[in-house]
Amino acid sequence: QVQLVESGGGLVQAGGSLGLSCAASGSAFGYYDMGWFRQAPGKEREFVATIIMSGRLTYYSDSAKGRFTISRDNAENMVWLQMNSLKPEDTAVYYCAAASRGGSGSSSLSSYEYWGQGTQVTVSS
Repeated sequence: QVQLVESGGGLVQAGGSLGLSCAASGSAFGYYDMGWFRQAPGKEREFVATIIMSGRLTYYSDSAKGRFTISRDNAENMVWLQMNSLKPEDTAVYYCAAASRGGSGSSSLSSYEYWGQGTQVTVSS
């Protein structure tokens, strides 16, 4: 089992940057695929990015591609999401998630068993 705690959210102007962190505790972090998802008010939770357990492969949603970068450090049990060129439509609660069946890089919410409490990102126009 793994526990996840996100940090780094806040208020930023459009065009700005923000970095999110996710600290994981528990065993075998290196065997989990790690993902970032987000949920805007009145909308369903959606996939943003994922990184497989080795860190060698990453996948992004179309909206995140070219602007966001996901990374991890298995020795530190950390995952990050660097967000650049932020837009007002990026405003949402961002969640870190872990999938125990590592290696697939899934974008499906149902693949992730463990979730953090979320961190708010607000992008002003």
